[in-house]
Amino acid sequence: MRSVDLMANFEFHEADPYAEPLHVSPTGRILRFMLKPGQSVREHNAPHSPVYIVGLKGEGRCAGGDGQEHSLKPGTLVILEPGEHHSVWATDGELVFLAILHGIPPELRDHP
Repeated sequence: MRSVDLMANFEFHEADPYAEPLHVSPTGRILRFMLKPGQSVREHNAPHSPVYIVGLKGEGRCAGGDGQEHSLKPGTLVILEPGEHHSVWATDGELVFLAILHGIPPELRDHP
């Protein structure tokens, strides 16, 4: 067993959002995203996994395959189906959230 303090040691990058891998195994991945104001995670999808997004710090917005925008703030859980397109962006302040996925995509399986 190991423990991770989700609210410590945030690392923000100037040019782009930073996705810190907190856990990577054949059964799943947990990434902690840190966005400065105005930064965004462009629209993409996870074709082989649902995506669970959990707001930790700050406020932002997210949009899913339905095109609807939703608020993302501490305590918010966003559930996306496999293959559902989505994007996330920070609004006025810094935004920190977790993305939890099942498995590892085929293109990452042979990389440590």
